Amino acid sequence: MTSSNLIGGHVFVAGGLATGGLRYAAEIGAEMIQVFVTNPRGWALPEGNPAEDAKLRDSGVQTFVHANYLVNFGSPTLATLEGSVTVVRHTLRRAAQIGAAGVVVHTGSAVSQSREDAMRQVREHLLPLLDEIGDDGPDLLLEPMAGQGKMLCATVQDLGPYLEALDGHPKVGVCLDTCHAFAAGHDLAAPDGVRHTLDALNEVAPGRLRLVHANDSKDVCGSKKDRHENIGAGHIGADAFGELMRHPVAAGISLCIETPGKGEKHREDIELLKKLRGL
Repeated sequence: MTSSNLIGGHVFVAGGLATGGLRYAAEIGAEMIQVFVTNPRGWALPEGNPAEDAKLRDSGVQTFVHANYLVNFGSPTLATLEGSVTVVRHTLRRAAQIGAAGVVVHTGSAVSQSREDAMRQVREHLLPLLDEIGDDGPDLLLEPMAGQGKMLCATVQDLGPYLEALDGHPKVGVCLDTCHAFAAGHDLAAPDGVRHTLDALNEVAPGRLRLVHANDSKDVCGSKKDRHENIGAGHIGADAFGELMRHPVAAGISLCIETPGKGEKHREDIELLKKLRGL
């Protein structure tokens, strides 16, 4: 079961989406990759390089795309809401062009408005985008957050209402970030903590887990702080990641690191996860 978990990371793409991304993947020993196709902190919508797109698509390397950090379908600010729609539509199109398996989107925050109003916006503006995805297009992966402020989705139980708002659309999947889950109160370091978390996930979103962001946490369980740490160097600890890969819900699900550092530090994290995969 565990041998089917691909292990990789978010890669740097200087030099080209494929040229730079695949070079960095080889440097750190990544079996799969995650990339940005836009500036992670800007609204610009750059077009791809067809040659780079084809090279990545033809490489056979499993790829996911992370939408930019500004996206928030729960925002009361019209410019942010409209920008979120435009960016996610563009990102889904670019993901299809490079053959990506999914697009990861943060589940957002109500900011200064009510949760009910924010969730109405999610439904109104995200459902049409889901309907635009072709049958062979990428899934849209909801990533619950750490629970700070008025986040719309933090615990795995919060995914229930979120999926209901989207009518359980077949193109919706889940990206579980271990640091976020831990910060939101899922004690992955406790005995049976991983099992309880994944069992709960399977109850509210059966069969929807598509990707795990494998990150340790600089802060304690329930801190609501989104501060990633290298694998085994934080409060979650290395053993939890091995337990995760042995749980049936995570069978065949890729693990992507988003840990501090670059180069050698990322290689060390990936090598440790591979070792845990084999135990």
